[in-house]
Amino acid sequence: MDVAELRQRLEHEPDALPLPERLLTAKLSPDFSLVEQALAWQDAAPHHHILCPQDTLYPSLLQQINDPPPILFAKGDPNALVHPCIAMVGSRAASQSGLAASYQLAQELAAAKIAVTSGMAAGIDGAAHQGVLDGDGITLAVLGTGIEVVYPKRHKPIYEKIQQRGCVLSEFWPQMKPYAGNFPKRNRIISGLSLGVLVVEAARKSGSLITARLALEQGREVFAVPGNILAGDHQGCHDLLRDGAKLVECAADIIEEVAALSKFHLEELHRRHHIGEELASDLPFASLLASVGYEATPLDVVVEHSGKTIELVLEQLLELELQGWVSAVPGGYIRLKRS
Repeated sequence: MDVAELRQRLEHEPDALPLPERLLTAKLSPDFSLVEQALAWQDAAPHHHILCPQDTLYPSLLQQINDPPPILFAKGDPNALVHPCIAMVGSRAASQSGLAASYQLAQELAAAKIAVTSGMAAGIDGAAHQGVLDGDGITLAVLGTGIEVVYPKRHKPIYEKIQQRGCVLSEFWPQMKPYAGNFPKRNRIISGLSLGVLVVEAARKSGSLITARLALEQGREVFAVPGNILAGDHQGCHDLLRDGAKLVECAADIIEEVAALSKFHLEELHRRHHIGEELASDLPFASLLASVGYEATPLDVVVEHSGKTIELVLEQLLELELQGWVSAVPGGYIRLKRS
């Protein structure tokens, strides 16, 4: 159901909406001016998108949590949402070693073709986004404000670059200003999008630990980077490690733990796009694989030769990468082995 259909149902057949009985029996008085604002924002630029749970690009892992957002404003490339991702969170007032660890781990994840999700806050979040951007990887920023409100303002350059290398997301209406209560609320989206949450540096009372707790409730893995015991800004990470979080020194420590949930993520992609039949053949996505040469083949050429939509091509290329059949290189993709 898209926003336009939701409006039509609210006006003409509210009883058909999948709402709790207490809401159906109450007198609904939707604010249609907000609907108009949302649709106007979506129409303002080609990289503005509104995603609802029924959309094929709505993140499948996010849809599994108890309270998925009924609407997501997305700015950038929504195809970035199909990539498996790891959340990185931590202190806004991070130490230099914490910033360096966040930057390095984000680059390692980007090199492994794992997207990184964070909250675009100062400190660890910003270092994680920057590490991915410098590594030509994919990163997602989930805002605690409306999608047109940059907070903190000094992250305006990162905000712009993320739209080129991934996607900025928010469940709030585009012009919503910073409100303290909205930041903990958006943390469930950061963890819900991800295979696991890595806490790089955090004190005992911090929003990062809220994200880690939400991740555990959502069935996600939790990871933590240890720090100096003489500094007080790593106590939250050390508590997580005592409670069973996995100690992380490099990206490989994370990747080896998320295989099971990553498999579910891929199965959901197959189910949504009805691509199970091709898996039954001897070769994975044989027709698409035939479109990739042993020298760099541009993505638009792969799309043209395959006869498939670019969304489906990107998803199938991702799985072929994970199975070791192809690799992304500057200028396109190359095939790595023969059948």
